[in-house]
Amino acid sequence: METHVSVLFLAGHLAYKLKRAVRLPYLDFSTAALRRSFCEREVEINQRTAPMLYHRVVPVVRTPQGALAVGGEGEPVDWLVQMTGFPQDALFDRLATAGRLDRFAVEILADVIASFHAAAEVRPEAGGAVAMQRVVDSNRQCFAEFADAYPQQARIDALLQQTDVALEASAPLLDQRHSAGMVRRCHGDLHLRNIVAFGGRPVLFDAIEFADAFADIDVLYDLAFLVMDLDARGLRHLASILLNRYLDNTGDATGLAVLPFFMSLRAAIRSHVAAAAAATPSLSPTAAGQHRAEASRYLDLALAYLTPVPARLIAVGGLSGSGKSRLARDLAPHVGTAPGARVIRTDTTRKRLSGVEMTTRLGATFYSAEMNRRTYAAVEEEAKAALAAGHAVIADAVFARPEERAAIEAVAAAADVPFDAVWLDASPQLLEERVTRRRMNASDATPEVVRLQLSYDLGDLHWRRIDSSGSQEATLSAPPLLWALRNRKSFTPDPC
Repeated sequence: METHVSVLFLAGHLAYKLKRAVRLPYLDFSTAALRRSFCEREVEINQRTAPMLYHRVVPVVRTPQGALAVGGEGEPVDWLVQMTGFPQDALFDRLATAGRLDRFAVEILADVIASFHAAAEVRPEAGGAVAMQRVVDSNRQCFAEFADAYPQQARIDALLQQTDVALEASAPLLDQRHSAGMVRRCHGDLHLRNIVAFGGRPVLFDAIEFADAFADIDVLYDLAFLVMDLDARGLRHLASILLNRYLDNTGDATGLAVLPFFMSLRAAIRSHVAAAAAATPSLSPTAAGQHRAEASRYLDLALAYLTPVPARLIAVGGLSGSGKSRLARDLAPHVGTAPGARVIRTDTTRKRLSGVEMTTRLGATFYSAEMNRRTYAAVEEEAKAALAAGHAVIADAVFARPEERAAIEAVAAAADVPFDAVWLDASPQLLEERVTRRRMNASDATPEVVRLQLSYDLGDLHWRRIDSSGSQEATLSAPPLLWALRNRKSFTPDPC
């Protein structure tokens, strides 16, 4: 297997990567000494996330008989990264194409990325608005170089103008995030093709080792590549799940203000990379045309991410097992700016406040009156931050108490955004059946919890009530829900 900078040799269960002797504007592998150094750096960098894949650096030697060999006695003439091989069908881009990438895999992936970013080394000398200006300038230069690949220069001009506006608006927050330690040694090339299912877990590999500027970046800019990659493949529902689960772990709601800018930059880079590929002299007219079409598609996507969508707040309430979280998850990709609304769930908020993983079961002490108060207050504060960032919000909670419902309504009023609320009803038997069937879920609800909730006095309930006893499709198409959504400008069609 070959790329423009490396060749991969397969040898049984092992793989060996050879770096080509090339010098490009962004990397220099032109000497054996440099290649050895970058091989060592590649192993070091990637052992953070993939120690089971990256083993060591081994020499290519010339034996006394004049032959070339991997390791052993002789003079080193080049260097290889020794890795564990894996089937190409286990790559996440292959899984996505085959329709085998599901919610559970994406949620685990989001947990893995959040943990990786939390442990990554802070890089105070990098990042901020100045660094993002360099990305913008690089994009401008590349679009100028490959302008012939695009049918309308006006679209490029529009993107560059809107990007400049977005950078100026984002600069203070970019610098604040830099000061807060959000610029770290990240992956740098975090897209589906650099993630593999290995040992039953998603593993990030092939992180950038050759250019610090590509990897010493804001953690959300790192994530934005993967979110954009999913969205560009028509998998906005998975992009939404990825982003929401990541934010469940981090609580980084203020960063949502720069996410459209980050995603637009990632799409713009994909666009001019495709345009450059279209200019390859050896390509057939058909292949060149395919690359030009891809460049145009990513250009449209980059523009779309910078198109503002009004923020709004939707509250989804109901007893455990009524289908709140599934409804919120299925609504999210259709509401607000890409990849959809921020779903703020009491279940995951409680886990973050408790300092445990999202699927860790919590005991009764974590459901005290004080912990419940803290959890709902945290949901409200995060909703305020996300709305202030211009992002739509779906609040997912039981909302059994009138004061809890009044508090979330007050969040929308204070932010001066549209508010809609629905209450899901289902039979007691169905509620118990649903909580019993759950797996890999942040909810701690049991049939006993459901029976306790059924005894609650809900008080005056003015939210639109929907029978959720049927299929999810029936719930989503219920007249009260359709009325609430389609009479708001921030309802967006399914891109899939």
